[in-house]
Amino acid sequence: MQPKPTDFKGIFLYEPRLLTDARGSFFESFRSEWFNSSRFIQDNEATSVKGVVRGLHYQRAPFAQTKLIRVLQGEVLDVIVDLRLSSETFGKVFSVRLSAANKLQLLVPKGFAHGYATLSDTATVLYKVDQYYNPSHDTGIHPLSSSLGIDWGVSAPILSEKDTQLAEFDPSKTYFK
Repeated sequence: MQPKPTDFKGIFLYEPRLLTDARGSFFESFRSEWFNSSRFIQDNEATSVKGVVRGLHYQRAPFAQTKLIRVLQGEVLDVIVDLRLSSETFGKVFSVRLSAANKLQLLVPKGFAHGYATLSDTATVLYKVDQYYNPSHDTGIHPLSSSLGIDWGVSAPILSEKDTQLAEFDPSKTYFK
C-alpha cells in the first residue's frame, strides 16, 4: 500500500491492494513498515448512527496524536483542520469520504483537529493512535464553527454535549507551533 499525498503537507491517503476471488476478498490493512515515523500503540473503535458528527478533536503537546483512520462498516465524511501555525494550509479544511467499500485510510499527523460525520445508517470507525488518551490535554474546535464553514453532508448534525461546548475556530489563536 503506497501513500498518496494530498494538498496538505503530511496528510496521506492509503488505498490497499485488494485481492478478490469467488470466496471474497483480502487485503493488508496495516504494516508497521508503511508508517516508519509513527509507532501506533492503541486502536480505538466507534460506532455511530446517521447524522452523528464527532469532533473536531485533538490533544495538545506533549500528548498530541498521529491517527490512522479507516471505516470498517458504513461511510463517513472524514474532516481535518490544519492547526499548525507555520503551515501554508493553517486553518484550512481537508475532507474525504472513507467507507468500508472504498477501504481508503487517512493518515492524520500531529497538529490537526479531526472529526467525521456518519453518512450511512451506521458506521464503525477504527483508528490507530501513537499516544494514549490524556484527558488533561484533550480539546477541540466546535465542529459547526462558522469560520470554518464545513459542510458535513448531514442535514441535522447530532453532537455530543462535550462537542457543543467546544470553542469556535479562531485564526488568531496558536493551537500548535
